[in-house]
Amino acid sequence: MRAPRARPPSITSNKPAMPHAARLRRHRQRPKPNDPRQSRKETSMPSLRAIGTFLVLALLGSIASAQQNWPSKPIRILVPFAAGGNTDSIARVTAESLARKLNTSVIVENRPGANGALAAEAVMRAPADGYTLFMATAPQMAILPQLTKTKYDPLKDFEPISIVASNVFALAVGPSSSAHSLSEFVATAKAQPGKVSYASAGNGSVSHLSMAMFAQRAQLDMVHITYKGGAPALADVMAGHMPAYFANVPEVLPHMGGNRVRVLAVSSSKRLPQLPTVPTVSEAGYAGFQSATWNGLSAPAQTPKTIVHRIASELAALAKEPNFVAKMENLGVQVVCNTPAEFAAQLREDIGIWGEAIKTSGAKLE
Repeated sequence: MRAPRARPPSITSNKPAMPHAARLRRHRQRPKPNDPRQSRKETSMPSLRAIGTFLVLALLGSIASAQQNWPSKPIRILVPFAAGGNTDSIARVTAESLARKLNTSVIVENRPGANGALAAEAVMRAPADGYTLFMATAPQMAILPQLTKTKYDPLKDFEPISIVASNVFALAVGPSSSAHSLSEFVATAKAQPGKVSYASAGNGSVSHLSMAMFAQRAQLDMVHITYKGGAPALADVMAGHMPAYFANVPEVLPHMGGNRVRVLAVSSSKRLPQLPTVPTVSEAGYAGFQSATWNGLSAPAQTPKTIVHRIASELAALAKEPNFVAKMENLGVQVVCNTPAEFAAQLREDIGIWGEAIKTSGAKLE
């Protein structure tokens, strides 16, 4: 029987054998000489990066150009109330003066409704390009969002530009009232706890909250009677149907002549040029008491800072013009025209002040 043939010794390598899949991948990844597809792949990525960089630079250049050329079309100022009111008048004086300063048309657009929230929401949704502004008031920005759920956040959805003007409040009584001073009014109310009433322009209005703050400070127990607006409230006070009303100063100024209304004190830090003989609440014995509201220009959030500061600087210049100041004082308000940072700080402070007043009064939106 033949013996089996011996196999020749195998030649082995020190390197481990490469798996088939790995050899296949390596083969596929190895570039073919002069392969045009490979050269296109190598050049396409830098080209895409260059195009992307160009587009970004072009966009930034376009934005910068738009800011430099601002304003190149009319500007709108949205007012949260109907035409004819004090906020509307302040907006129109401001618009007329800004149009002259900016050399463009500035149009006032009235958007009443939902206690001013409709105008605020419209501005919030507008493009942040400096062509839509909001003549904001303290009630829309510092009070309403604490009384009800609003679609806007006063601190996040707007760029504060400048408080144009502020107005304070006057404790008014009728001509037949026995009170000729704030101390006499307080004495009368304290003598009849829970029986003396006061009028307001509505639940949660500044007139309501101002009187609630004063009543707490003076330790008065009074009855709150709400009206649908300041005009009917003041009319009933003048007619002797209501003992008192904490009115805003522009409301009472037209009625000061002819002994139709008597102002016992104003809620400002110093006496007003329109009512120089009327003491402040602080002077009358309640040191530090103040209550004020304001009208300020705001823009949608993310409006370029260059535009915001341009408007603020033009308003600051207007504050030095006697004609502008006189027009505002004739409306019963005091010119402020502060900086964006000062406006933002005032808003944050007012949110705290009016929040406490809402708790004190128990105010709820009607």
